[in-house]
Amino acid sequence: MQEAGAEPRTAACGAASGWRDEAIKAGGNITRIALAFEAGRDGFWLARWLAARGVEAHVIHPSSVAVSREHRRAKTDRLDTELLKRGFLGWLRGERGHCSMVRVPTLAEEDAKRPNREREVLVKERTRLVNRMKGALARLGIRNFRPTLRKAAERLAGLYTPEGSPLLPNVAAELERDIARLGLVIGQIKQIEEARRRRLEEQPESRPHAMVRLLVRVVGIGTETADMLVNEVLSRPMRDRLRALRGNCADSRSVWPQAASSGDRNGGGSPGGQAQSSGYARAA
Repeated sequence: MQEAGAEPRTAACGAASGWRDEAIKAGGNITRIALAFEAGRDGFWLARWLAARGVEAHVIHPSSVAVSREHRRAKTDRLDTELLKRGFLGWLRGERGHCSMVRVPTLAEEDAKRPNREREVLVKERTRLVNRMKGALARLGIRNFRPTLRKAAERLAGLYTPEGSPLLPNVAAELERDIARLGLVIGQIKQIEEARRRRLEEQPESRPHAMVRLLVRVVGIGTETADMLVNEVLSRPMRDRLRALRGNCADSRSVWPQAASSGDRNGGGSPGGQAQSSGYARAA
C-alpha cells in the first residue's frame, strides 16, 4: 500500500535529484537548491517537508507578484511559471519589489489556530440557521419566536399564524430539523470554548496562554478575541505581524490558504478572515 502523500514527495525528490545530476554532468557543483511556489489550498506541508531535507523552500504570496495592469493578459501555467520564476530570481538577488514571501508556520502554530477558526465557522452556521428559521416564520406572519431558546422545539406546537391556523406539517418538520441542527452547532461551540478554558487553566505559564490572560485584562477584549489575536497575529515575528495586520498575509485567518492567481489583489487567503483580524486589532 502506498503511503498517503508519497507520490508528490517522490516527485519532489526526483526533480531535485535530476537537477543535481544535470549540473554535475555539465561540470557544475550545486551548493544550494532553492525553490518557491505560490501559497494555495495545499498549505505549507511541502515547504516544511523540503526544508527538513535540506532544500531551501519559499512560499510566494500571490498578490505580491507584479503583473501588467494595462490590458488583459493570457493566463496559462507556462506563463504563470515564467512570471513566478522572474519574481523569485529577483527576490533571491535582493530586489524585494519583485514579490514577497509568506512565513511558513510550524505544525504546532497551525494547529493552535484550528479552534478559533472552527468556532468562527460554527458561529456563522448558527447565525445562518437562526436567520433561516426566522425567515420561514416571517413568511407566515410569525415574528415572536426565538429559535435559540432551550425549549424552542416544544414551543413550535403552540405557534399560530395571524389567520389562526397552526403551522403546516412541512414547515413544522423543517423547523424541527433546523432546531436540531442548531442545537448541535451550539453544543459544539460550547465544547470548543470549554476546551479552551481548560487549556488556559492547565497551562497558565505557557507563552501563548500568558499572552491571552494578559490581553483579557484590557477592557473590551474578551477571551475569544484575545485568543484569536495571540494565535493569528501576536505569535508571529514582527515583520510578519505587521503584514497580517494589513491583511496581506496568505495564511492570516483563512481556514486553508486558498488558491489565487498571480497578481490577484485578494491574495491567497480568506479576505473576510483577514478583515476580521485587522478589525479586532484596530478595535483593541
